[in-house]
Amino acid sequence: MLKKLLQKKVVKFLIGGGVAALINLFLIFVLIEWLGFNTVTLRNLANIIAIELSLLASFFIYRIWVWTGGSWKIREVIFRQIPLYHLAAGTAILARIFLIFPILNWLGVNYLINTLIGVLVSAAINYMISDNIVFKHRVDSLVLKKQEGTDIYCPEGLEPSVIVSRPLQTDNSSSKIDLFSLVIPAHNEEGSIIQTVQSIANLLDREKINYEILVVNDNSRDHTEKLLQQLNSQNSKVRYINNYYPNGFGFAVRCGLENFQGDAVAIVMADGSDAPTNIVDYYNYLQEGYDCVFGSRFIKGGKVIDYPPHKLYINRMANLFIKILFRLNLNDTTNAFKSYRREVINGVSPLLSHHFNLTVEIPLKAIIRGYSYKIIPITWENRKTGLSKLKIKEMGSRYLFIVLFLWLEKHLSRGDYCKKTNF
Repeated sequence: MLKKLLQKKVVKFLIGGGVAALINLFLIFVLIEWLGFNTVTLRNLANIIAIELSLLASFFIYRIWVWTGGSWKIREVIFRQIPLYHLAAGTAILARIFLIFPILNWLGVNYLINTLIGVLVSAAINYMISDNIVFKHRVDSLVLKKQEGTDIYCPEGLEPSVIVSRPLQTDNSSSKIDLFSLVIPAHNEEGSIIQTVQSIANLLDREKINYEILVVNDNSRDHTEKLLQQLNSQNSKVRYINNYYPNGFGFAVRCGLENFQGDAVAIVMADGSDAPTNIVDYYNYLQEGYDCVFGSRFIKGGKVIDYPPHKLYINRMANLFIKILFRLNLNDTTNAFKSYRREVINGVSPLLSHHFNLTVEIPLKAIIRGYSYKIIPITWENRKTGLSKLKIKEMGSRYLFIVLFLWLEKHLSRGDYCKKTNF
């Protein structure tokens, strides 16, 4: 078991980093205690020398043990690989000092946990840059020509990020979506729920898509439930249930996911922020055989309208953190508006999140557990009425909990929860 573990590149990277840290400590000890670097200026100089030498040591450890192969030409190593490695390490350190630590400190995270997360994320940043840029093999045109018509060439260490999904089973009749469900959690949404539901229903009727709209009334104290009764009387495809869990976005969504009747489901916000046309896009891609379809507002073709600047900044930082930690090509994980086949919902259950962190739990579990997915551009527009239920500072630690929980599942579960495929 230990032999297999030591063959993993990430494990070797972490061990190499630990050895480099020990070298750093030893060099500082030698410079100060043995060589007499005892003044303030000399101590700072000793620190710089120790950091630089330990960086070079880690470079050669990684080059020899972790990212083997590649060019050992002196010009290539000195003028390309070592400078790029310094860039990777520097970026990781700066991200930890000026980004990760301040945000977690603002969220009230304990300083020990803050430090642990900072080390983890900065190591992930260093690993990703090193894997993608520093030690990436250069492949000449002759090699690429030889590979034409055969398997796709994956740069060393990049297979997990390149192969994001299995081939689609488009010839399998079981992939057909006969009934498409929409789950809409609603808490005090009397100002928007009618327009949201009607605009979706009208479009799906025009597109001749067989659908159900299931609204979960999350203990609303206004007239939301009366309006839902009215919508149900006008359209039998619209129904609602009262959330039988405690109040909370995650509980409301979980209630809906336990009661939808379709072959696939999309989670849609009640405030009208999600464009109905994207629901049709989700449906069409699910019909092609994908297990999940994830929308992103921040790729080419995506659009956001009237996004509060402070929330936008925190959103991008949080999604960057998740993207780096899990090495994803998805940059909008936190957005709830996504769609899944029924077997995916069954496969990621039981769900743990009580609140908005559910928006992260479901897609990350689906990706980690091996379900295929498609990422498409979507449009998001800020609500016109009512108040946002998301309290960023309050949710921060909950998001962090579920992200780290799933990171542990990815690296320690040994595939116990992954989708089993018969060949």
